[in-house]
Amino acid sequence: MMKKLSRLVAVTLFTLLLGGCGKPLLPYSLETPPLTLTPASLANMEDGRGRFREIYCAVQRDHGAKLPCDRPCEEVILRLEGEPNPTGKPVVIGQSKFKLRFLMVPGLYNDCIDACKAFSYARAHVERYGYRTADVGVSGWSSCEHNATMIRDAVRAAVLSPGEKVVLVGYSKGGPDILQALVDHPEIVSKVAAVVSIAGSIGGSALTESISEPYRGVMGHNLFIKCPQGVGDPIADLQRSTRQKWLSRNRLPASVKYFSLAAFAERQNISSVLQAGYDLLAWIDPRNDSQLLFYDQLIPGCTLLGYVNADHWALALPFSQDKIAPALIDRNEFPREILLEAVIRFVEEKLLAPN
Repeated sequence: MMKKLSRLVAVTLFTLLLGGCGKPLLPYSLETPPLTLTPASLANMEDGRGRFREIYCAVQRDHGAKLPCDRPCEEVILRLEGEPNPTGKPVVIGQSKFKLRFLMVPGLYNDCIDACKAFSYARAHVERYGYRTADVGVSGWSSCEHNATMIRDAVRAAVLSPGEKVVLVGYSKGGPDILQALVDHPEIVSKVAAVVSIAGSIGGSALTESISEPYRGVMGHNLFIKCPQGVGDPIADLQRSTRQKWLSRNRLPASVKYFSLAAFAERQNISSVLQAGYDLLAWIDPRNDSQLLFYDQLIPGCTLLGYVNADHWALALPFSQDKIAPALIDRNEFPREILLEAVIRFVEEKLLAPN
């Protein structure tokens, strides 16, 4: 296992070196839909930051000290300008009140390592409160289109009790995989109550634009790391140009509610292995998590939960808890249990609220 993780570190550095040879991260091109960078309040998004902070802080105060990597909520949830005031409503901390099945969709390389699955310890924690969760076994080295069929099959196969609904939770590439599934397979939409994107590659990553096609194949099958055979080109799907075109051409189902939680951190809070990616993205905007700019992590028309002070791996991948992290993954301690619980409690409250 340690050898596989060391190889993952090596391929991460190798990939960044390939993509960082002096070229602009975003190439000049006319093959793009018209884009705009605008405040979330003007982009048909609901600002849920104030309430999410209330829920996160209440959960952390109640039992955060009993869990790994506890820290005050103000150190975890970043406060950006214009955050709504607290609602003042009580936060009920107890057993699940709504029949929801949370299906977790992981990101790139998820099946290339035997352990350290996204939110693995956090899932076990929230299940103690009666929340039902399951992993969706998507391919770690396949296209969004291919993984969309796997998500469709997982939703179809879910045995739901009367009135129970599915919430799809996507981490990293899992976010666009889920959106692709809802558009490509409308037959599952009636089962899905909500989609949650956590550091999702919704708008794509500028890091992928400079990786040419020959090197994309090297990333999945090389001397450093060997992934199960995939279908399609996941790096092409993660390119910012690809994702922006996809968003401009596809309308998301209106019956599903959408939630986004983004991440970024200062350089000293980024694991050493990820700092090269952070530095490249910082030429565009230093508010990034080493893989994604903070504004490329939001689903159009979503409820914005907030911004987490963590790098792209720390908020979901428990290297530190598995105690198998190489030395270069040195900023991985993070309260993932409290974070996932707060996200789930926010979504549950929102879905229970009358329209």
